[in-house]
Amino acid sequence: GRAAAEAGQLVTRVLPAMAEYRSLLEELAQNITAEDLEQLKSACKEDIPSEESEAIATSHHWFAFLEKHSKLDRDNLSYIEHIFEISRRPDLLTMVVQYRTQVLKISEEDEVDTKLTRIPSAKKYKDIIRQPSEEEIIKLAPPPKKA
Repeated sequence: GRAAAEAGQLVTRVLPAMAEYRSLLEELAQNITAEDLEQLKSACKEDIPSEESEAIATSHHWFAFLEKHSKLDRDNLSYIEHIFEISRRPDLLTMVVQYRTQVLKISEEDEVDTKLTRIPSAKKYKDIIRQPSEEEIIKLAPPPKKA
């Protein structure tokens, strides 16, 4: 019964990944003004020479345009990372990188099903840092007061 349960898990895991991707685009869209959009569109003109880009009026439309030209997918974000970088938008770039490392890294690990713990490393280290060893506790203790 274990294999069946795992197969069921995989099916349900595909959906959140797509939802995560959509919410990433949503978040990016909220931070892209009409002026930004013009800049982003001109940044990818050379790569996607198309009359269509003139008609793009919203960032959602721009994402769809990139997807259509195979420049964007939920596990292919290097192109928009490049565009945000050359457009000097570290804020947008950070969102994408965060998504890529958190969402994609986790899904890759799950696919490979490595025997690594599922705890994200930052969390793992935080717990270690929080608990000083006995020696450190002694060092941190104030010196005994002289009677």
